[in-house]
Amino acid sequence: MINHDALDHVLAFASLLAVFVMSVVQLVKITFRPPKRWIPLIGVGIGLLIGAAAYPFSTLDIAMRLWSGALAGLSATGLFELAFNNRDSSKK
Repeated sequence: MINHDALDHVLAFASLLAVFVMSVVQLVKITFRPPKRWIPLIGVGIGLLIGAAAYPFSTLDIAMRLWSGALAGLSATGLFELAFNNRDSSKK
C-alpha cells in the first residue's frame, strides 16, 4: 500500500532542499571545475548529505530524508541546466 501523505512530505521537503542543493552544487562547480558528466552525481551526493543533515528541521525518518535529498540533487541540477544554459535547438 502506498502512503500518499508520506510521498507528499518527501516531495515538499525535496522542493525545499533543492534551493540549498543547487547553491552548493554551483559552488562546487565554480571552485573545483569537475567534468560535466559528473555534475548530476555530485548533485545527488550533495543532496543526500544535505537531506541527512536536515535532521533538526524535519520529522521525516532518515530514509525519507535521503530520498528527498536525492530528488533535490537531481532536480536542482536539471533545473539549473534548463534555466541558465542557452541551448540552440537548431544545432545538432
